[in-house]
Amino acid sequence: MNLALLILMMITPMHTSQILFSHNTGTQSQNTSDPDKTQSQQTELATFGAGCFWCVEAIYQRVSGVMDIESGYAGGHVINPTYKQVTTGRTGHAEVVRITFRPDIISFEELLEVFWHTHDPTTLNRQGADVGTQYRSAIFYHNEEQKQIAEASLKKTDESDLWDDPIVTEITELSNYSTAEDYHQNYFNNNPNAGYCSIVIAPKVQKFKKKFPHLLQDPV
Repeated sequence: MNLALLILMMITPMHTSQILFSHNTGTQSQNTSDPDKTQSQQTELATFGAGCFWCVEAIYQRVSGVMDIESGYAGGHVINPTYKQVTTGRTGHAEVVRITFRPDIISFEELLEVFWHTHDPTTLNRQGADVGTQYRSAIFYHNEEQKQIAEASLKKTDESDLWDDPIVTEITELSNYSTAEDYHQNYFNNNPNAGYCSIVIAPKVQKFKKKFPHLLQDPV
């Protein structure tokens, strides 16, 4: 009996230390990030104005690699304007969407390609029946690299046969951005049967799906 007790006392500390070591190793493994995985999940921002932000939001929500999207206002001189103020056309703001995307899935260039094809960048301060500076075509860049890419993309598109008239899209540094009111967020998905959604937005979404099937994420 004494021998058995002695053996048990000898192996128990070893067993305990093995358990603790195994537990600590597991925790360390969970807390150690994979550099490749972390890098692949990094996100960037893009901000576009292309008419009514309800339309633009609905399109980019369906783009693979877009992780989040927010409707807002940018480029004006009033701090945190309301929708009512922006619709007067006197605040200098454009209706925009701020897109959070994963560049390992979709590039900024590809986002711009969708941009050029899903609104009319040749009409100054209007999209269809929506008229005013708040509906202007605009690319608000977040850094110098985005500026250069946007300028090159505009030039390439302008020289193509996509549009007959010259492109008038504004390329400017993002300034005075603020989030739009809650009821503007996810508008098309929340109000699919509303008149503007079914008559104006739905055809734009279908046009995007037909043109860019390779960029579609899972159905929204």
